[in-house]
Amino acid sequence: MSSVFTKIMNQELPGHFVYEDDQCIVIMTIEPINPGHVLVIPREEINHWVDLPEALASHLMLVSQRTAKAVQSVFPAKRIGMSIVGIEVPHVHIHLCPINGVSDMNFANACAETAEVLADHAQQLSALMQ
Repeated sequence: MSSVFTKIMNQELPGHFVYEDDQCIVIMTIEPINPGHVLVIPREEINHWVDLPEALASHLMLVSQRTAKAVQSVFPAKRIGMSIVGIEVPHVHIHLCPINGVSDMNFANACAETAEVLADHAQQLSALMQ
């Protein structure tokens, strides 16, 4: 069965796209920890990040770095935190989240965001990713 992320890529479910190429996508998460929280997701369904082919892992890191710079431009913070958890969806995804302290990466603080706000954030970030 396709993951929720594959369904978003295939436009079977809505998603707020920030960036996409032939290897990955970047979307706004629907339950951000902080405004500007995005996910970098490979197109290939791989369950665990340790199983990523080396070239894809490198590509995801480069896209994450580029995306983090855009996020920091739009959502100023001390750092852009990165996390690969992989429990909730069996498809590798990298969380990038603006943070001012370690406690800002607490997933218990995630809250649903409106589609309008996510679309606005995606548009702002996407403009910087062109």
